[in-house]
Amino acid sequence: MERVAIIGASMTRFGQRDAWVRELLAEAGEAALADAGVDGGDLDHLYVSNMASGEFEGQTGVPNALAHDLAATPAYTARIDQTSSSGGAGVYAAWQSIASGASDLTMLVGGEKMTHRSTAEATDVIASLTHPVEYKHGVTLPSFAGLTARLYLDTYDAPRESLGKVAVKNHRNGVDNPHAQFRKEVDLETVLESPVVADPLRLYDFCPITDGSAALVFCPESVAEEYVPDDQYAVISGIGGATDTHVVHERADPTTMGGVVDSSAIAYEMAGVGPDDVDVAELHDMFTILEFLQSEDLGFFEKGEGWKAVEEGVTDRDGDLPINTSGGLKSKGHPLGASGVAQVYEIVKQVTGDAGPRQVDADTGLACNVGGFGNCVTTAILEGSQ
Repeated sequence: MERVAIIGASMTRFGQRDAWVRELLAEAGEAALADAGVDGGDLDHLYVSNMASGEFEGQTGVPNALAHDLAATPAYTARIDQTSSSGGAGVYAAWQSIASGASDLTMLVGGEKMTHRSTAEATDVIASLTHPVEYKHGVTLPSFAGLTARLYLDTYDAPRESLGKVAVKNHRNGVDNPHAQFRKEVDLETVLESPVVADPLRLYDFCPITDGSAALVFCPESVAEEYVPDDQYAVISGIGGATDTHVVHERADPTTMGGVVDSSAIAYEMAGVGPDDVDVAELHDMFTILEFLQSEDLGFFEKGEGWKAVEEGVTDRDGDLPINTSGGLKSKGHPLGASGVAQVYEIVKQVTGDAGPRQVDADTGLACNVGGFGNCVTTAILEGSQ
């Protein structure tokens, strides 16, 4: 099976944008094509990661429209929807298209337009991914996060401040990301005194509602040097996808995300590496508690020890395992269909030495994109070409 390279990567500024989703997708798509040095007409496949363009703005048929906007006809197009992990699922689909030999050049563009809707409306759209019985009783993802955070803190005797330190760290990282929605540091007191959303979680424990897009261009590794000089490309050495129970309370341990455990096991085996070989990671911190859960379920830390790693500075940008150098969803923003693509964008920049002031010493990076409350997960491992 042919290994897959990423030869072009881009992302728009995340935040409140006047543009609609089709315009955001075209902005990122054009930039990724330019980065790869190819034209839209060179593409065999064009995928769009998007959760809810129909629900948010009444826009459907987005991949076909994007093919027109990027002059990519007659490329095969498809929309990839896997709720808030649509971006990761899109990376998986694009990888499959190249690895299988079905395409010689594939582009993935992920995007979402959300800020024109109220917080209540956006939350309701996202909550529709829950089980119908849970949804009927008013369950939302923030409520799941609050319940799980309380269970985790009580079970592992973790201080409430440790969650706040995740937000402080990721905001600090976001200052150096020109694409981030929030480029401003926050102190621990601000986080801990912000309004309660779902006890014990407060406003600063949650990512914002966001507009934005990101894009990647894929080709077989064997021809990557024909597109990118000096071996400045990344290779997907391992990738895996998995699901967990749709009903959260059916899980034996709500603080364990089975989809993260299973998808990462597949990715590690394919790449021939383990958790100790990962130099940098982008995790799906839609809520601060998710950074603890994922870092443990990925095997970086023992169960119940993730909070200690944050307290000890292990996950800081200058720590032994930097997590969310981009600022994470917390600071960078979370345009649903774009987030998983933007995570891989950051890892591409890190392993190719092109992350600017965010740069860490990284040969191998990992991106973990979570849908719902761990209902579906994609984990990708990337390595630099040199």
